[in-house]
Amino acid sequence: MILEQFRTGGCLSYLVGCEQRCGALLIDPEISLVDRYLASCSRHGLQIHYLYDTHTHADHFSASRALGRRLEVPVVMHRLSPAPYVDIRVDDGETLIVGNLRLQILHTPGHTADSTCVRVEDCLFSGDTLLIGATGRTDLPTGDPVALYHSLFDRLLKLPRETRVFPAHNYRDQESTTIGTELATNPRLQAGDREAFVALMNGLDLKAPDHLTEALRVNCSGGQSVAQLIAEAADQIAFMSIDEVSARALAPEPGITILDVRETGDYRRAHIPGAMHIPRGQLELRVDAVLPDPTRRIVVYCEYGKISTLATAMLRRLGFSRAVALDGGFRNWREASLPIEGEEA
Repeated sequence: MILEQFRTGGCLSYLVGCEQRCGALLIDPEISLVDRYLASCSRHGLQIHYLYDTHTHADHFSASRALGRRLEVPVVMHRLSPAPYVDIRVDDGETLIVGNLRLQILHTPGHTADSTCVRVEDCLFSGDTLLIGATGRTDLPTGDPVALYHSLFDRLLKLPRETRVFPAHNYRDQESTTIGTELATNPRLQAGDREAFVALMNGLDLKAPDHLTEALRVNCSGGQSVAQLIAEAADQIAFMSIDEVSARALAPEPGITILDVRETGDYRRAHIPGAMHIPRGQLELRVDAVLPDPTRRIVVYCEYGKISTLATAMLRRLGFSRAVALDGGFRNWREASLPIEGEEA
């Protein structure tokens, strides 16, 4: 069996492959690692057969939908998953076949209602049910400490002690653990009976994950995150450096139109000399009046370079084919001590 672990922050994902027949399962893929997954498959000579999310993630953005469309590969989750893009809905005791590998599905609710683990050979891919030295939290949507107790003590902890455990999260520099190690050392598994475990879980008072609402929205609906929208927009446009823009903007005959898409108050306080102004929220409605020549070279900027990337992509879709974005934002312009106009000038 080919096994490769990928890490982004504390999130872990796994490529599990059959070396004899070159098929693979990708578990808990994260959107920022798409190119790494594909490069790894190429390096190992593997073809992904299934994309598997162990549960609805609340702390990172799943790549399953994007990869499923790109590779024409089915997305697999538990039948209780709210995601509308799931192609194969599985339940406890079912099996996925990848080459010569048999991957057993274990429904292990608690962290979420749709939480599952995948068991193959001597490995358990435990999602957020069992972690290294911890367990999945139960205070997020559909979490249930009683269900987690039974998933752990009645299911996972009864597996052979030598079973290798590969969780979906780990913030320490450790790749895996074993059932035996967790039974002996995991503080949450020493709580005793169900009531003590539930009380422990209810008293954790953990910080909410970053991007909780956005991650749940994206992973439950199949929508896009803001970062994905910006990345897609950046792939559709060209950029111009601050040095190039300053050289052209301050020339006697600039040859470019500079467009500020920040809010009105920000523009009034300070802006690039000669810049025209349309707030991003009014762009589609006002652009024809403010920029009547669609053949004009337009350089778009905002404060940090993100909104201007989206605005430039929109201008190109509207027919302003020479629109480009300032590489960086007005903050970088200021930090470079370049000239400004406005109340602060």
